[in-house]
Amino acid sequence: MMLRRDVLKSLAALATAPTAALADAATPEPGLQQGTATPFTAELVRTRAQALAQTDYTPRPYVPESWRNLSYDQYRKIWFDGRNALWQGTEGPQRVDLLPPGLYFPQPVEINVVQDGQARPLLFDLGVFDSTDKFPEVEVDDTLGYSGLRLRAELQQPGIFQEYAVFQGASYFRGIGAGETYGLSARGLALNTAEPEGEEFPDFIAFWLETPKPGARSVVLHALLDSPSCTGAYRFKITHGETLTMAVEAEIFARQELLHVGIAPLTSMFLFDETMRERFSDFRPAVHDSDGLMIHNGAGEVIWRPLSNPKHLQISAFADDSPRGFGLMQRARAFSDFADLEALYHNRPALWVTPGEDWGPGSVTLVEIPADLEVYDNIVSYWRPAAPIPAGASHRMSYRLDWADDPAPRASMPLRVLNTAIGDRPEGGKVVIVDFEARADVPEDLTQLDIVLRSSSGEMSQGLVQRNPETGGPRLAFTFYPQEAELIEFRAQLRLEGAALTEVWLYRWTRA
Repeated sequence: MMLRRDVLKSLAALATAPTAALADAATPEPGLQQGTATPFTAELVRTRAQALAQTDYTPRPYVPESWRNLSYDQYRKIWFDGRNALWQGTEGPQRVDLLPPGLYFPQPVEINVVQDGQARPLLFDLGVFDSTDKFPEVEVDDTLGYSGLRLRAELQQPGIFQEYAVFQGASYFRGIGAGETYGLSARGLALNTAEPEGEEFPDFIAFWLETPKPGARSVVLHALLDSPSCTGAYRFKITHGETLTMAVEAEIFARQELLHVGIAPLTSMFLFDETMRERFSDFRPAVHDSDGLMIHNGAGEVIWRPLSNPKHLQISAFADDSPRGFGLMQRARAFSDFADLEALYHNRPALWVTPGEDWGPGSVTLVEIPADLEVYDNIVSYWRPAAPIPAGASHRMSYRLDWADDPAPRASMPLRVLNTAIGDRPEGGKVVIVDFEARADVPEDLTQLDIVLRSSSGEMSQGLVQRNPETGGPRLAFTFYPQEAELIEFRAQLRLEGAALTEVWLYRWTRA
């Protein structure tokens, strides 16, 4: 089964395909059709969200069945013609492509362009797309609309507009720093993730794009969110570059009491690595978009939790008060870490969340879902406030999203965990190795380091620290004996003269 992550990957490849290669495709008239202008301010989005929350939820109409029934291969046969991009042929610093409805995107999204305080809707026009002769006949009626948008800018070469962000499907969006390959996603909001009654997926139902000034590296995107339980008004200030930065301001309006809210939710994929190779027969050493959850908690402690692909659903809650940041990282950065010439997992971005204000008590939550194929997004992480949002109330929040190969802050931070590996010992038990990065403040004599090592159950050897000749950094190794335990929690850290030298390494082992 092919899922949304594969559709986005395929569409990204089509977006970079030369138009001249489509010799049989008709050339459409350039340009997007715009509707009647109406006054616009950012407050308009908030007012609309607030008013919408005071009414019963009404689902948006669906596009015609002929679009919804498109197969994965058929959907790939239609794509936006870049000659019709918004602001094409202008001195503007951005280009915007619109994405077709259908398949996994059965409901249209309202998309508006804002200039000089006036908003004009972009009207659906089949002529802005190109297709092959394998694309089937589809019905065109008033229910049609675009399913999302793609942002492009001159990332690496003047005159070449490369994509760097996509907003499409529910409240999902993806981003990359210059030269990277799409990987994990973010969302506007998560509701009831992994709850027995099922998760609720809010939708961005309308966007407003502010026309950027010549030379600007940022674009402002407003979004209206709607869901059975709540509505929301969002403002994204998106700045492309080596690090893609999104400054997010949002206000949520609760139709119902919101007991399980996920703020700044991140969604990724983890299939296997050196901790669990026995479950997968694969030529690649590892397969994942992200390899760990990093948390900089309110007490100043830095935590590294390697990701897992468990046999059963796992939920971990890291209680905190006013976190300084968290994110899903991809620290494996060498091609040899994955040996995959197609997926290029070593080039996937990490994503770091920095709160814009005091978020108060709550928990960074990690959900790990069993998966047997890499097409499934099976990792979710978000901030869950301790207090629910009452029906009729609103909740404001702001945060920054940084997409890059290493977007987490480095100044005054402890040594990072580079890798975790686990394997059986011939004489019994399991050996664990944790590699930390090299740095000038690591003493030559590693016996000066104190090892803090704990487990929730089972027997465990004393830890041993040696220098890894390849990385130059310290390696912690220990053996544990699970005996009858089905699950063991581990905590490890290296300290120097009583102070933290490394991140806190946390790991949950489960019996395979």
